[in-house]
Amino acid sequence: QVQLVESGGGLVQAGGSLRLSCAASGSIFSIKSMGWYRQAPGKQRERVGVITSGGSTNYADSVKGRFTVSRDNAKNTVYLQMNSLKPEDTAVYYCNAVVVTTGTNAYWGQGTQVTVSS
Repeated sequence: QVQLVESGGGLVQAGGSLRLSCAASGSIFSIKSMGWYRQAPGKQRERVGVITSGGSTNYADSVKGRFTVSRDNAKNTVYLQMNSLKPEDTAVYYCNAVVVTTGTNAYWGQGTQVTVSS
């Protein structure tokens, strides 16, 4: 079994910064991609940013230039640095990892709330 534990959410004023972390643990052989998704009230979950095991990244257009995804492969941890936050970034942020154990499966964290006040 694989667990993803997130931390770092909270309340911040517009223009501020937050850093989210997500650590994967369990019976992990390797991790392919890791990334972040978010879901605002009344909206569908959307991709924020993803990073591959080789370090390639892609981002939603709405966060390009403001958010950065990085990972520490030795710690099985992915980070999301969020700068210049806007009220529309308010959402529950979920960590995702595609993990190779006996097979390959996608796992999700429990979610962490990010609230940006205007």
